[in-house]
Amino acid sequence: MLRDPTALRQRLAEARLLLVFTPALAPDDDTALARLAAAAPWLGLVQVRPKALGRAGAVGDVTEARAARDLARRVLATLAEAGYPELPVMVNDRVDVAALLLEEGVAGVHLGADDAPPALARALLGPDALIGVSTHSLDDVLAASEGPADLLGFGPTFATATKGYGDGAPATAPRLLGPETAWIAASAAAVPLFPIGGIDLANIDELAEVGRAAVGSALLSAPDPARAARALFEALSH
Repeated sequence: MLRDPTALRQRLAEARLLLVFTPALAPDDDTALARLAAAAPWLGLVQVRPKALGRAGAVGDVTEARAARDLARRVLATLAEAGYPELPVMVNDRVDVAALLLEEGVAGVHLGADDAPPALARALLGPDALIGVSTHSLDDVLAASEGPADLLGFGPTFATATKGYGDGAPATAPRLLGPETAWIAASAAAVPLFPIGGIDLANIDELAEVGRAAVGSALLSAPDPARAARALFEALSH
């Protein structure tokens, strides 16, 4: 099932809440998928990430590709069963997996600074797939806006344990950008920008002017993900 490119970009333009689907943030994979289904009515995008930052993951390129493929398929199936088959699903890092699953409904790929160049991803995935790019400064945003990116992640916005913050945080931990910088970046970006990093119900109101956010544990670690997703969405919709 190849996604309709016009409808896909319309969904992106309207998206407010992006879920970085990392099963390690929930007690187990089944719980993570159940929380995804519960939150789906308020999501605009899902980015599939098989493992959490800072945790031991799959060993070897082939193993990592297989994990990304299998998880993306489970996410697609879960959303279809929940009644949200049109919710765009992107694969984190793996352009090869995104290319493999385009005909199964994957919408595209999200790339970090150490991943494949966005131009290569566009050449491999074609003109209709979504390409997301991680950015960590205003210069990054301006540079990415000149390339083939359809959306940007921007962070870290707030402190988060998965990025090495908390007690005894190393000096190498990324500089926090904050909500004001996120608003400036979103205003300067040529494509939709999603602040990311430490965003939850306690601070989501600070991003109301941006109107978009990417979250992980705020939903996947929440005992009531539907309620949390609705609250996050409504905070971004003011």
